Amino acid sequence: MNRDLPGSVLPPLPLGEGVRPARPTWPTIRALFLRDLRIALRRRADTAAALCFFIVVVSLFPLAVGPEPALLRTMAPGVVWVAALLASMLSLGRLFADDQQDGTLEQLLLSPAPLPLLVLAKMATHWLVSGLLLALISPLLALQFGLSATATAVLALSLLLGTPLLSLIGGIGAALTVGVRNAGVLLSLLVLPLVAPVLIFGAGAVDAAGAGLGITAHFSLLGAMLALALFLAPLAAATALRIAME
Repeated sequence: MNRDLPGSVLPPLPLGEGVRPARPTWPTIRALFLRDLRIALRRRADTAAALCFFIVVVSLFPLAVGPEPALLRTMAPGVVWVAALLASMLSLGRLFADDQQDGTLEQLLLSPAPLPLLVLAKMATHWLVSGLLLALISPLLALQFGLSATATAVLALSLLLGTPLLSLIGGIGAALTVGVRNAGVLLSLLVLPLVAPVLIFGAGAVDAAGAGLGITAHFSLLGAMLALALFLAPLAAATALRIAME
């Protein structure tokens, strides 16, 4: 007798059949996205921890540096971006690990829906409950650094464009380390070098806005990296998951 695995998003196998019946792709992806979103809403403490970490790290720098407006404005973009990266990585380790433990990951691998699209749905959920919140709260934190209204708006826009890249690239690292014990350090070593260009161009856009220079080049590069990552990251993560589950 077949039983559905815990935490599954797919129906159980019918009795007497050896394969799962085909299901439409988009309803399956939507069901997975909503399932992960419900799980994230039940774990409000994890989301709150990442948000509090972001706020505390960004707020400590003005206290440590002192009331030097020019220095604070110079360091603000880098501080906010590094804090956003570290905060978004707090929950990356659980992106696939929980599904691997309760058996849902095996069902996703057997699903008729394309695995890269299922992986993309999980990455989208991660960004929605982490990166989006960090981008929305960043204008309030920018007040501590004395950024102009233009620089503050550019900071928020750069985070809205760049934090999805953190989730996409981080998802590859999470897939490569799924099933590895104490994978947090390994995940950081894999992800941090890959996201360095995102931090450079994201913070560079804010610096350019503060100096009255053009920001089009920075946003164009971020957009190009995002378009490339939307196509390649789910494929790479799906391949890593198949290898890990063999």
